[in-house]
Amino acid sequence: MGSLFTILPEAVGAIRADSKPAILGQLADRFATVYALDRSDVLAKLQEREKLGSTGFGRGVAIPHARLAGVNRPVAALLRLEAPVAFDAADGRPVDIVFGLLSPEHAGATHLHALAAISRMMRDEEMHAALTQAPGPEAIYGLICNVIDRDAA
Repeated sequence: MGSLFTILPEAVGAIRADSKPAILGQLADRFATVYALDRSDVLAKLQEREKLGSTGFGRGVAIPHARLAGVNRPVAALLRLEAPVAFDAADGRPVDIVFGLLSPEHAGATHLHALAAISRMMRDEEMHAALTQAPGPEAIYGLICNVIDRDAA
């Protein structure tokens, strides 16, 4: 079984943002740049999904996600914030880890399975601590790949 989503090294980074809209904008920038997608389409879909209810997952994590035409398999991006930002999360805590997911427009179950895999990863206390304490994007990418490789085995 292959991995449920693709994440490229360039899709992982550290950002400074002061609001939820700023975070979504930077996430859209990252997806557009790394996966050659239209930034305005990505941002519109992420904002549309956010209107249905916050993707603030809890414990300092948000998982903004959407389905988008032009995406042929689920792709992800992870941004670690330099300082926590309010995100209307279920537990009321600000977020400092934003794990974005984009899936093909008609990817029903595929999208849900990828989202579930990211949720499991983010619920793991040790993984959450490791992501928060990792020295930089390369280390964060390595942590994510270790989990993906382990789950795919």
